[in-house]
Amino acid sequence: MRVFRSKLVESVMSVVPITVIVLILSVTAAPISGGEIAAFAVGAVILIVGMALFTFGADSATMPMGETVGSYLSSSKKLWLILIAGFLIGTFVTVAEPDLSVLAELVSSAVPGAVLIWTVGVGVGLFLLGALLRTVFRVRLSVLLIVLYIAVFALAAFIPGDFLATAFDSGGVTTGPITVPFILALGVGVTAVRESKGGGEDSFGFVALCSVGPILATMVLSLLYRGKPFTLTAEEMEVAGGVVSRYLAKLPHYAKEVALALTPILALFSAFQIFALKLPKRRILSIAIGLTYTYVGLVLFLTAANVGFIPVGTVIGAKIASSSFGWAIIPLGLVMGAVVVLAEPAVHVLNKEVEEVSEGAISRRAMLMSLSLGVGVSVGLAMVRVYTGLSLWWLILPGYGLALALSFFVPPIYTAIAFDSGGVASGPMTATLLLSFALGASNALDGNIMRDAFGMVAMVAMTPLLTIQILGLAAAIGERHAPRTPLFNQEMEIIDLDWEAAL
Repeated sequence: MRVFRSKLVESVMSVVPITVIVLILSVTAAPISGGEIAAFAVGAVILIVGMALFTFGADSATMPMGETVGSYLSSSKKLWLILIAGFLIGTFVTVAEPDLSVLAELVSSAVPGAVLIWTVGVGVGLFLLGALLRTVFRVRLSVLLIVLYIAVFALAAFIPGDFLATAFDSGGVTTGPITVPFILALGVGVTAVRESKGGGEDSFGFVALCSVGPILATMVLSLLYRGKPFTLTAEEMEVAGGVVSRYLAKLPHYAKEVALALTPILALFSAFQIFALKLPKRRILSIAIGLTYTYVGLVLFLTAANVGFIPVGTVIGAKIASSSFGWAIIPLGLVMGAVVVLAEPAVHVLNKEVEEVSEGAISRRAMLMSLSLGVGVSVGLAMVRVYTGLSLWWLILPGYGLALALSFFVPPIYTAIAFDSGGVASGPMTATLLLSFALGASNALDGNIMRDAFGMVAMVAMTPLLTIQILGLAAAIGERHAPRTPLFNQEMEIIDLDWEAAL
């Protein structure tokens, strides 16, 4: 019960700050009706409970499932089995990610949601397989990332322009509490297969490569599938009907969707249990209870996001953008981005990890402040795109170019952490409220929604690539000039070797 209370506190910290900002806007700059405010307030409560149940279930079910399967694969030391399992797990766990479901719902008028979800899932599965092979053959991560992103930008030149932003957004919504535990567990397994003796870089990089898969997969989809023109539906533009009746009407739909999304994961784990794991009944019962929490939490999360948050975010974005001070969406975006990332639980986990890896050279406070500033600037720039119609190319090309260039001057461990962390900053509030705010603003300004509004998640996901590597570069330079104790000398030799190799 204590663990659940901590998850509930994390959910409150994530949802309340942005909820307060929206409520202030709803009674000042962008007045909305009492019914809309009520729907949003109810949605905030449901979202808090749903996120708490979902993360609690992930800790008690999906993480143990991933660790158990990863441990079995590690002990089997069968590379072919790890690769097959990697593809299937990467595909199946991705389709259950809540942020991906929200993105698919938003673009469903242009591309059927199920088509996008399974395309992204296969992309993750294929690239998880590639990430495992990278570790086996010891390919340097920075080199592989450069090759892959060259392929990404080369293919982007041939796809329909409307799909560019959606493709990059899909890479930012796939790294969540369901996918990451399985990916990391498999990473440990394949490292054991090749009996790695260190090399911190090998402990990271799996999530980074799995974030590239959805981008390429969505681009390929855009070449094969002719989507319809994007339009905002009435449900995305306003809250209609009674608050309770609206939630009750949508609940069965999302209950069915989540059941279909979780079924492949359950089926795959059941196959492992029957033929290999043979866990005791008590352990299976614990996992089953955890999966129930995950299911209920995910249903509540998606219902609240799509019924309470997305419509209100869209309406407020439209009202502010169409007012005489429409330019205000830019500073508002900056503030909301900075606040959202400060309250994101996964960001605090990342900050702790970086502080430990850097042995205190990069403090949690420095990470938190730099990420807050970076994400705020990212969302602000995303709003500049909405307001002016600036092409996404002008931002992601120099952004990723700088991130890849830094990888040659930063100790490899920081590059691996940075690219792994690309999806950490783009949490639930980015995929729901901030993106819907951009959709409403773009629609009110008669912009091209697919080109101008989408790309928000991509901008936020790009921030850690730059922030962590810049901090890592500063830490490495500082350590090179710091006094060395005997123990510190030993650690610095590793960093110096990596630094010299990079140069």
